[in-house]
Amino acid sequence: MGLSMFKRCKLLLLIGGAVLTLSACSTSGASDKIQLEFFQNKPEAKESFDKLVQKFNSEQSKIEVTQVNPPDAETVLKTRLVKNDIPDIIALGATDTFSVLSQSHIFMEQTDQEMIDLINPSYLKMVTDTSGMDQLTGIPYATNANGIMYNKTLFKKMGLDVPKTWDELLETAKKIKDAGEIPFYLTYKDDWQSSLSFNALALNLEGIDFYIDRREDKTTFQERYREIAEKQLAILDYGHSDNFGKTYADGNRAFANGEAYMYIQGTWAIPEIRKANPDIEIGFFAFPTSNNPEEINLVNGIDTLLTVSNDTEYKEESEAFIKFLLREDNIKQYITEQNLFAAVEGIEQNDPSVAGLIPYIEQGRVTDFADHYIPSAVQLNSIVQEFLQNGDIDAYLAKLDKDWDKVANRR
Repeated sequence: MGLSMFKRCKLLLLIGGAVLTLSACSTSGASDKIQLEFFQNKPEAKESFDKLVQKFNSEQSKIEVTQVNPPDAETVLKTRLVKNDIPDIIALGATDTFSVLSQSHIFMEQTDQEMIDLINPSYLKMVTDTSGMDQLTGIPYATNANGIMYNKTLFKKMGLDVPKTWDELLETAKKIKDAGEIPFYLTYKDDWQSSLSFNALALNLEGIDFYIDRREDKTTFQERYREIAEKQLAILDYGHSDNFGKTYADGNRAFANGEAYMYIQGTWAIPEIRKANPDIEIGFFAFPTSNNPEEINLVNGIDTLLTVSNDTEYKEESEAFIKFLLREDNIKQYITEQNLFAAVEGIEQNDPSVAGLIPYIEQGRVTDFADHYIPSAVQLNSIVQEFLQNGDIDAYLAKLDKDWDKVANRR
């Protein structure tokens, strides 16, 4: 059965009525095997998933999985859902898009699956927190982290310790600046890069409960986000001469070449930096957002979760592929190639660059990305970028509230 007319209309409204003209992806073929479409949204993961798909297809003779990974995958997916052309298995991040689709009953409930016993409970909670539903509609697979990368060689040369508090972070940055060097390489020409410090500060200082209260109209950004805004601005004093003229790609090359001591960034940048300089000694520490180290959590959100379409004819076969991906050897292969962390308990990431982050994960001292809880229609990245350029805290927080309320009224 396809989506009901009510659900289709609701979905059309929720995703903004995307109107792309696309041909439906076909997984049919001459083979007698059951054909499954695996749709995933990360272009950088295509090669890794290709290997796993090939391995799955060769290990058994009844199912053939085909990976689909188009450019601008989330837009393509939304358009296909409106057309009632739903892939069997979908992998995407635990973002507002996932929340909207979950609430539209696109995904099969996974609450009672034995597979979830393998997953770190912190990540299961992130899924339900993001979707706003009691039911589990996606199985966490891999996670990434957002923190502060540092050049170990440069830190040793200047005799610097890894800062553990907000004050220590600014003191360290000042020492570097006073020495005529660049503390942070900021890449705010790309608006999404301007939100990295927001993600670390927001959920550490105000927590996920803020977003639960904001959904229920019990609080506002203007009431609770001033300290976050002030600290976002404070970082600007320790950038370089062209904070808004450099891109993510520029930053990766510059950091790789030793042009800055620190880089507010995600673990996803490590492979790109090593391409530019394979010999760089990278370290990572959790963003010290306050002066109490015990209150600081690592921003460690779900990079990929696995879902099954409610409309697929092949639920058991789809679940078999997900179980295969969750198998220890396969998820270890994936996180090693992608420099990610496993959502499955007991599977470790052994890359030395992220050794400083592992204790946070092992102790459950993790928090999600704040932007996973903000509707995509709010345009957070451009709002943050504009704020950092003009420095107007009152206008910034008012804009967040105004745009949030506009979106809420349409839902």
